[in-house]
Amino acid sequence: MQYFPAALQDLTDQFARLPGIGGKTAQRLAFHVLSLPGQEAQAFADAILEAKKTVHTCPVCQNLTDRSVCPICEDETRDHSVICVVAEPKDVIAMERSREFSGVYHVLHGVISPLNHITQDDIRIKELLQRVADGEVQEIIMATNPDTEGEATAMYISRILRPMQIKVTRLAYGVPVGSQLEYADEVTLSRALEGRQEM
Repeated sequence: MQYFPAALQDLTDQFARLPGIGGKTAQRLAFHVLSLPGQEAQAFADAILEAKKTVHTCPVCQNLTDRSVCPICEDETRDHSVICVVAEPKDVIAMERSREFSGVYHVLHGVISPLNHITQDDIRIKELLQRVADGEVQEIIMATNPDTEGEATAMYISRILRPMQIKVTRLAYGVPVGSQLEYADEVTLSRALEGRQEM
């Protein structure tokens, strides 16, 4: 028995296809969209179509942009000799919020994950190697997540770059600010000790 009209079920199914959205959340979103006034629903649909039409990857760093080159790559005040490699465009936003990094980025659009059938050819490593080959780059900062796939990706890229005489560093990670040592696991404490710095 069909409880909802086909169009509502289709809308729910489309929301459920989004990452991190389960069936109940998809249903709530579908009902919310239906409750919007016609003009707001149209604006919502237009925003999706406009983003799909105008947003593309920057030919230099592979970040998302609506320009020919993204604003970070265009910015001549940034240090173009230091590239911070991240897995996803949202990671650029996280790094920029810190206001500590003045170099440029390279977005891989994923990490190597054999279990998910994602290989080095499925992410933007070739584009990174092309940037390094151009000669201006002096340091690559690997800022992939400290999980199995992120570590494997960082190690793979660092091995490829080793013959190119490029300095490759990894973001330090360890005990979060504001937490207590007794709650930190062994791996976190080990990494915190490895990444310690002189005061």
